[in-house]
Amino acid sequence: MSGADADVAVIGGGPAGVAAALELRRRGVARVVILDREPMLGGATRHCSHSPFGMREFGRIYLGAAYGRRLQADAERAGIDIRLHHSVVSLGDDGLLTLATPGGVTRLAARRVMIATGAREMPRSALLAPGDRPVGILTTGALQSYVAFHGLMPFRRPLIVGSELVSLSAVITCLGHGARPVAMIEPGPHPLARAPLTLLPRLAGIPFHTGATLVDIRGATRVETVTVRLADGTFRTFSCDGVLFTGRFTPEASLVRQSTLALAEGSAGPAIDASGRLDNPLYFAGGNVLRAVETGGWAFREGRRVGAAIAADLGREPAEAPTVSVLFDAPVKLVVPTLLRRGQSPEAFADFQLRFARRARGQLSLSLDGREVWAKEGDWKPERRILVPIPPGAPEADHIRFHFRERA
Repeated sequence: MSGADADVAVIGGGPAGVAAALELRRRGVARVVILDREPMLGGATRHCSHSPFGMREFGRIYLGAAYGRRLQADAERAGIDIRLHHSVVSLGDDGLLTLATPGGVTRLAARRVMIATGAREMPRSALLAPGDRPVGILTTGALQSYVAFHGLMPFRRPLIVGSELVSLSAVITCLGHGARPVAMIEPGPHPLARAPLTLLPRLAGIPFHTGATLVDIRGATRVETVTVRLADGTFRTFSCDGVLFTGRFTPEASLVRQSTLALAEGSAGPAIDASGRLDNPLYFAGGNVLRAVETGGWAFREGRRVGAAIAADLGREPAEAPTVSVLFDAPVKLVVPTLLRRGQSPEAFADFQLRFARRARGQLSLSLDGREVWAKEGDWKPERRILVPIPPGAPEADHIRFHFRERA
């Protein structure tokens, strides 16, 4: 694009966005801009008052806030143009971005754009949780923001809903700041976090119920009681002063939904090829906007690989090769990347990343043009990362599909 304001504009200053920008600068790309609506870089890590962060990317362990400061410092040292309090409000087909800034609405044109807006937890409204609407109903992100930025603990005896990795982070935050959860419930039949991490609530003396569903919240001014239907069908009422909804992440892909760019089936994030490129070849994406949710370290490493792919792409004409969609059978929930571009080898993603929507036992297989090229038997658990190498012949195939044959 002639007359561009930047070689690459990165939307989002979390681990994936900063890693991509650092890699772009390392590879000699001169005009790299990070656009972030917050007052500092770091993304969600800024309000995580726990560790570990940074072990693989920096060779040391950081608390979340310190990790965010490290990302900011590295970006500044690399000469990246950091524009804070800048919210992108629309994506133009030609790489022209419309921004809301402290000085008003403005525009920025970039030769390439990377979307790294991360993911967010589903709030109570999206979960359709019943009951009153008193004070004390939060997500983990809101809790950690209260603690990190305001020094406030909004409750002392919350009930925690969910059992993902972030749910255990919520337990640590509560225990470390004077709150003791009355119980932790998981609607599914099994914890979603890996063992032995799921031992944490019990070791802390917090009752943990699987197969338990929240059916009512009561309270005049703030939460007073919560009623739960347990796995055996009985009901139990907990006296508490808060409800903490954890996990159930969804990609922060509202910009993509409002644009002409394609969303991926299953993930609700942008549809990308194995270089992180969207259907419009000027746009790339990486990190948790692709599939909720991975660790900060995973997002950083993924962002770095996508940054390398963008740097290579700047030296050639935007890819216009046709794409083939990667299809999948239920109960597979999502596949990333969900596109392969004809005749182009993977530059950022060597593996397909899969997730299951529910626990299932059986054979997962991959076929190219009807020929099985990979298969594995397993007891597949929900929300666990599954990696399948992208076969060398996949970019030339007309039909790519993951099949699942369930066993009793």
